[in-house]
Amino acid sequence: MQTINRTQLFRASCLSLLVTSLSFGIRAGILNDQGVRFHLNASELGTIAATAFWGFPLAIIVGGFIVDIIGMKKLLVSAFIFHLIGILLTIFANGYWTLFLSTLMIGIANGTVEASCNPLVASLYTDNKTTKLNHFHLWFPAGIVIGTLIVFGLDTTLAHGASPKPYWISQLEVALMLIPTLIYGFLFSKLEFPVTERVSAGVSTSEMYKALVNPLFLFMIVCMFGTAITELFTNQWTDVLFKTVTDNAILILTFVASVQVLGRAFASPIVHRLAPQGVLLISAVLSALGIYLMVHLHGDAIYLAAVVFGLGVAFFWPCMIGFVAENLPRTGAVGLNLMGGAGMFGVSIYMIFMGGYYDGIMAQKLPPGASLDAYRSAAAGTDMAKAFDAARSAAGPEVLNTTLIIPVVLIVAFAGLVFYMRGKKKSAPLNTVTV
Repeated sequence: MQTINRTQLFRASCLSLLVTSLSFGIRAGILNDQGVRFHLNASELGTIAATAFWGFPLAIIVGGFIVDIIGMKKLLVSAFIFHLIGILLTIFANGYWTLFLSTLMIGIANGTVEASCNPLVASLYTDNKTTKLNHFHLWFPAGIVIGTLIVFGLDTTLAHGASPKPYWISQLEVALMLIPTLIYGFLFSKLEFPVTERVSAGVSTSEMYKALVNPLFLFMIVCMFGTAITELFTNQWTDVLFKTVTDNAILILTFVASVQVLGRAFASPIVHRLAPQGVLLISAVLSALGIYLMVHLHGDAIYLAAVVFGLGVAFFWPCMIGFVAENLPRTGAVGLNLMGGAGMFGVSIYMIFMGGYYDGIMAQKLPPGASLDAYRSAAAGTDMAKAFDAARSAAGPEVLNTTLIIPVVLIVAFAGLVFYMRGKKKSAPLNTVTV
């Protein structure tokens, strides 16, 4: 029987998450050009982008319920297949529905990766869960950095600033994701996997379901809606919201993601000193401040706002998962995956709502009866193009102002969580919530 090589499993897990984030970063970089090429309005673009966030919760929740039955290895092989199909469909997309389907496939693949790898990391590092989950999840923003730099680099060298750029460049950018996809598929097919932590600890299925209705777990599920929307909605729509603020809007996303990588890489002393709930409170404060600065700063100063925002969202996802893994271990893989699924579901609903909201603002800023598609497709330098850019400059800050409400509410919620967990620590010397 093969021994469990946790170092190789962890590295392969990071590579699979890298593919997940590359799909996010590269798609953010080509979203605007896809809208122009296929004559899609912001509402349609929002629905396409949200589709990845529908497939994600579907896969992560289903995966959470079956991972203990079929094992993490089979789930990750299926993730590889979905990634392969989704990438190929994106490359050969010819309109709204092919983009919709390809994004759904990638979303399912991304959710399946998380459904397998979150419990895998928690099972491999039972004595250091939150820190290792931060190290694992740093590959999500790392992939965004790599993806956005690929888009920026190829656009600069091959498109020479053309807008929209030749579509074959977008196809090439997406095709590059095939390389790490094939590598992680090969690696996982060769490695031996452990059972999940819940199975290893002998916690029964009935005990797990009881833990899932714990009020603390339900509270964290609600908070996950807010943390995921704050991070992922803002990042995914960066190119759309800041296109008229800076010539290199996609680099704002790169700045945010770079800060996230550094934060998660050095998470250990922060998490050990403040505990996950303390880190989450500080993250909410910085996220709110970052979005506020994005609205009110202009020109190159917007990159300062990106740094503050990046520091805010750096720890949201891994610390939310880590909090549940440490304090509610009886929820098992299902608990971890319900958290991720809730976050992505919240983002998908919010994206659809905000896509329509954005279109509504644009319609108000343009002449009555104006066709958004006609203005969007207008030649650069024309009156219609200038009017469209002015409308976008006004619409972006309004969208961010609305989103700012979410981290403000999270500040209150996480402040309450800090006080609650302090009370738990005083009443339970082992500082462990096991129900």
